[in-house]
Amino acid sequence: METFSKDMLDAARGLIPADAVYKNASIFNPFSCDWEKSSLAVKNGRVLGLGPYTGITEFDFSGLFIIPGLIDAHVHIESSLLVPREYARLVASHGTTTVIADPHEIANVAGIQGIDFMLAERSGSAIDIQYLLPSCVPATPMDTGGATLDARDLRQFIGRKGILGLGEMMNVPGVLAADPGIGEKLNLFSIRDGHAPQLFGKDLNAYILAGLQSDHECTRLAEAEEKLHRGMYIFIREGSTECNISDLIGLVTQSNVSRCSFATDDCHADILFKKGHIDRCVRRAIECGLKPELALRMATLSPAERFGLSDRGALTPGRRADFLVVEDPRQFIVKKVFMKGKEVSQSLFQETQTDLHAPFPCQIPSGEAIRITGSKEARVIGLIPHQIITKSLRYPLAAQDIPDFTRDILKVVVCNRYRDKESSVGLVHGFSLERGAIASSVSHDAHNIIAVGTSDGEIQMAIGEVIRSRGAMVAVVGETPTTLPLDCGGLMSTLPYPEVVKRLEDLHTVTGSMGSIDNPFMYLSFLALSVIPTLRITDRGLFDFAERANVPLFIQ
Repeated sequence: METFSKDMLDAARGLIPADAVYKNASIFNPFSCDWEKSSLAVKNGRVLGLGPYTGITEFDFSGLFIIPGLIDAHVHIESSLLVPREYARLVASHGTTTVIADPHEIANVAGIQGIDFMLAERSGSAIDIQYLLPSCVPATPMDTGGATLDARDLRQFIGRKGILGLGEMMNVPGVLAADPGIGEKLNLFSIRDGHAPQLFGKDLNAYILAGLQSDHECTRLAEAEEKLHRGMYIFIREGSTECNISDLIGLVTQSNVSRCSFATDDCHADILFKKGHIDRCVRRAIECGLKPELALRMATLSPAERFGLSDRGALTPGRRADFLVVEDPRQFIVKKVFMKGKEVSQSLFQETQTDLHAPFPCQIPSGEAIRITGSKEARVIGLIPHQIITKSLRYPLAAQDIPDFTRDILKVVVCNRYRDKESSVGLVHGFSLERGAIASSVSHDAHNIIAVGTSDGEIQMAIGEVIRSRGAMVAVVGETPTTLPLDCGGLMSTLPYPEVVKRLEDLHTVTGSMGSIDNPFMYLSFLALSVIPTLRITDRGLFDFAERANVPLFIQ
């Protein structure tokens, strides 16, 4: 093993020069959560040690702070709207050197072929991408997506480079019912991520007993505390719309920080570009009162230890020389990033060759198919700002009241993109649209087409543009569409990230002129996710999370 070669040992002992020495820096030690004023010596991409070394190349880092490379404990790269290598190119500039990704979005669309594509994208990536295999394809047995994966399908990936374990187990009812198919999946790996929003008490005990080890779905402090006390790792999430740091960061203490990490989960490219990645989480945690050293521990060693990555997370002898440089840990503005001892520059865009051009055999729904009839108390999906969960609202209304601009109630439509079948129709509160419609082929987790709008004609036009583009995010005002094509599985763009950011900005300019809330497409993408409380809409109709059943629009 290269780390223990005679040259490496001689260099660590100072008998021969290091490849590079970064001198006179304050170096963060996540084991002790303190700083050491010293020099960092590197050879063959590994840390030799700290101390008065000499190197073939030497850098004076006086007044600067060196921190181990940042690690995202839970992310879906597809949600950035970028293919993995472009995603890596973007987040590397923010000090991220490793991500733990679950490719269940593309797996729900393209099955094994989708996972193979994501693994292939590791080659030449600016950062190290490690994957957990998707455990729930489809998310629930009732969902109708593009693929179904059982334990036999997943078993072929065991031992493949870049595979760490089993991804988030969203089928909580199946776990609690001892579903044998779920049991087979859990037995594949010793690392198993959980996904258990608002699960408490004895059911939480049973879920943990089944072997689930972590959770990133906490939205309230009491929920996070209970799960932490029961032995779970807690990933505190800060995505585009799921912003939980302010509510949960009070959980973290010196004694439990080893069990706490940051996760971005779902974050569009424009947020990553403008506001940052895990560096954004660190800044936000510090703003909310967490000691900088604890925030840095969460962003480095804690996720490395959780996933058994003993070769990173700290700058100690033998570990990867992945690190970043800042001038002020409290401000935490990344100045330089190093992977295996080499500075990461803005590498050239690599064109992605993929045949993941998803078919869209569906048709634009007719006016009759999306017409609402009736006049009673109606169930309405209520958005919650900065959260993935929704409210189940009830309003007395008649069909002719929609759109109801006074109460901000709009029509939402879901079309099954994989089969030409009827669409479902519901109502949603919170988008604030005053005109136009938006539609997207990003609709977790089955990724059917979803649209919300102020008129049937504009909803139909937006859906039609998604179908014509074979995947897209679309905003329509009148007869004018603004489109971000998503040519890779209907989830990701193969364009360079600056172009994707620009097109997202164009979409947000248009939706802003429509009166929309911020980041409407991210909120839209979660409305069909039936494993999250409380009221959802899938291609089957309205789904009540508490009842675990489809429910009618009008209350009988």
